[in-house]
Amino acid sequence: MAAIETCNFDLHCHSTISDGVLAPAEVVRRAAANGVSVLALTDHDELAGLAAAADAARADGIRFVPGVEISVTWAETTIHIVGLGLDPTHGELDASLRHLRAGRGRRAERIAVEFDELGIPGTLEGAYGYAENPKLIGRAHFARFLVDCGVARDVASVFRHYLVRGKPGYVPQQWAELAEAVAWIRASGGRAVVAHPGRYKFSREQLRQFLAEFKAAGGEGIEVVTGSHSPDQYVEFARLAREFDLLASRGSDFHGPAESHIDLGRLPPLPSDLKPVWHDW
Repeated sequence: MAAIETCNFDLHCHSTISDGVLAPAEVVRRAAANGVSVLALTDHDELAGLAAAADAARADGIRFVPGVEISVTWAETTIHIVGLGLDPTHGELDASLRHLRAGRGRRAERIAVEFDELGIPGTLEGAYGYAENPKLIGRAHFARFLVDCGVARDVASVFRHYLVRGKPGYVPQQWAELAEAVAWIRASGGRAVVAHPGRYKFSREQLRQFLAEFKAAGGEGIEVVTGSHSPDQYVEFARLAREFDLLASRGSDFHGPAESHIDLGRLPPLPSDLKPVWHDW
């Protein structure tokens, strides 16, 4: 394997096991073709794709890091915490995620009711038609159905107009507590990282409070360079990584070729003065 400084790390992506459009092995093959050296698959609240991805990574000659993206509720906001380098066979983590997934079906039913009231019928069955893993039914599956029905131009516009707080179709959900999600990751041998912090609608004070609580709970890292961040946000979250003494991570948050802000492995490098999340790998 190449020297770690020259490796292309992509530590956040999704497959059909959650809300991606490519199967785990296909994600790995695309990453390898794009020059990724070290890849983490981080499906939402689910570990089922890790074995197939690890097998594909061995075949393609890239290093694989088992991961997950856990849904958390903090200050009435859904936050995502990525776990990297965890043990996929860890019983407590698996059981905790299984319990967390149980609420997704109920939320999907409530979202469908919202769309029925808007005069858009059939969304529950339609969304399940896009969910290869029905246990992980989510907003992206509704969005893909609505695009194919002609309700919206693309997935991004569905989220802007329907599926986010304050818009019709948004249904709040109580996910894991921040401290317990970090504890699950740490108990399984993993490292907890705040996913795409620029996406959360926090004031500066709220963000600092959140990062302080995350660090106090045992969280270790933050995504500085990620698909939904602008260059200005790279600078902002690099500054916060320094201030809170957090390790820096890099991940595309790839979901599919037509839906993602950036392709696997195509992000700019981390600022050179930050300590990367992979510093001791």
